[in-house]
Amino acid sequence: MFSKIFFGLLLTCTIATAQNPIASLYDISLTDISGAPLDLSQYKGKKILFVNVASKCGFTSQYDGLQELYKTYKDKLVVIGLPCNQFGGQEPGTAKEIESFCKANYGVDFPLSSKIEVKGASQHPLYKWLTSKAQNGVMDSKVRWNFQKYLVDENGQLIDYFYATTKPMSSKIIKLL
Repeated sequence: MFSKIFFGLLLTCTIATAQNPIASLYDISLTDISGAPLDLSQYKGKKILFVNVASKCGFTSQYDGLQELYKTYKDKLVVIGLPCNQFGGQEPGTAKEIESFCKANYGVDFPLSSKIEVKGASQHPLYKWLTSKAQNGVMDSKVRWNFQKYLVDENGQLIDYFYATTKPMSSKIIKLL
């Protein structure tokens, strides 16, 4: 009898722990495109869509959709673009060039981070959290290409991720907002 109760408690605790992230998203440090700290805790209470972006990619036109999504749902969502040069060298520009390109061509006014790495030995802590169930408490994933999207809820919990082929204004994303 005791062993059944103990096993039941152990199983319950294990299931509960697996669904809770080990690290808080809001404790992760980011730097914005101008080099200033980008404090994620300022977005508590809003959903966040993290997108690794690139200026010379076949999906670069998704900046339009990201800007539309941000503008339309600004009261409950923030889009954060994270420039990355790891896929085909498609984001070779400097911070100023990236920011200029985004504003001039797509009217981007959502936050952009400094250039980061989303995979490999130098993977940014944000992407370690986004891609590791051990850290986010929800699921493992791999960043496959530019414009992969990760949606986080108002409390900093990972909801889901979407490959580059999912457009920003897709019903798959909109229904989760």
